[in-house]
Amino acid sequence: QVQLVESGGGSVQTGGSLRLSCAASGWTYSNYCMGWFRQRPGKEREGVASIDSYGHTRYADSVKGRFTISNDNGQNTLYLQMDRLKPEDTAMYYCAADSGYSGYCSLLGAEYNYWGQGTQVTVSS
Repeated sequence: QVQLVESGGGSVQTGGSLRLSCAASGWTYSNYCMGWFRQRPGKEREGVASIDSYGHTRYADSVKGRFTISNDNGQNTLYLQMDRLKPEDTAMYYCAADSGYSGYCSLLGAEYNYWGQGTQVTVSS
């Protein structure tokens, strides 16, 4: 059974950095998409970044140049390095995985079939 567990959330001031981690267990797929999503207060869930098993990445416009997604296949761990954080980055962040890789990793949550429980990120001004 696949399990995704996020960690690394917390509270920082504007301009600060955080690194989120997502540990995947029970994962046996060699071709996949993994992504980070967030849900800000009063907003719908949105895709932040995705990465496929070949290292191709995709970012939401709101985080381009500030966030970096990466993975450590050897340890089945996904990361999100978040720099120059802004108050509008405050959200619950979720890790997700899609075992049905089709050559393209979207930022649409509906296309991901495994989800973690989330980790809270709060950025104060």
